[in-house]
Amino acid sequence: MSFKENLLKKIQINQLTFKVLASLGSPDSGLKLDKDAMRSLLEMSPFQHQRERDLDLYILRGDDEKSRILVLDNELPIYNTGIEDVAIRKSPYIGEMVKIRNIIKILKDSDVKISRKDESVKTVQKEAIKLLDLSYNQADIEGIAGEGASSLENGYAEGVKESLALFSELLGYQPAPKPFQVSHHEIFGSLSEKPAGEFIYGPTVIFSLVDNSLRLLADPISSLDKTKLEFYKQAAQGNEKASIEGVEVFRYLKEAVTKKPSE
Repeated sequence: MSFKENLLKKIQINQLTFKVLASLGSPDSGLKLDKDAMRSLLEMSPFQHQRERDLDLYILRGDDEKSRILVLDNELPIYNTGIEDVAIRKSPYIGEMVKIRNIIKILKDSDVKISRKDESVKTVQKEAIKLLDLSYNQADIEGIAGEGASSLENGYAEGVKESLALFSELLGYQPAPKPFQVSHHEIFGSLSEKPAGEFIYGPTVIFSLVDNSLRLLADPISSLDKTKLEFYKQAAQGNEKASIEGVEVFRYLKEAVTKKPSE
């Protein structure tokens, strides 16, 4: 796959991860695991599905007899052991339950369980991303910028949003926190959080879903600075002049990626 395809896949992996994490909760929270999203995430990872007894197991095989085995249930445990051992612990037959050794296994699995819930989801996320070649060159970045500029000029909003999502992933930009949200606009920017609930946001890219206009405010703005925050909202709506507007925003983003220190 191309760099762009791999980066889009990484974005999808992260979105699925966020969706699954949002569905997890304590036993009394009333939340239930989003199994469809978790299955989709697992299908993008190296974990291989196997049905064992009444269990959906996802297996990442190791070099020895042990594997990392995720059980698709509300706890999402990952075990470092064999398939049969997991089956006995999670879905034992009656004959297996009367053996002392198996009773101990069923009652206590801390010897082989290495993670659960959030930690397990993040493990799958990490393994899925490891499959992707995310190396890129200047031509890759120019291609994304060119497609974004062309989409903007042709009024193709979905193309603009895709290019902005790719640049946001490359630059670590985040969706706007509440003080910076503007109705009917998609907004991405560099975000840092300070004490006392203060956000510093910017540079900020603002795409209007109303008229397909694109703007960028280069200077970071504090959520506590009411004057600059009001200017920001007026600029987002086109009532004040932004630092950069139109296709030149993609030139800025391309150069920002080029100047970014190597990881």
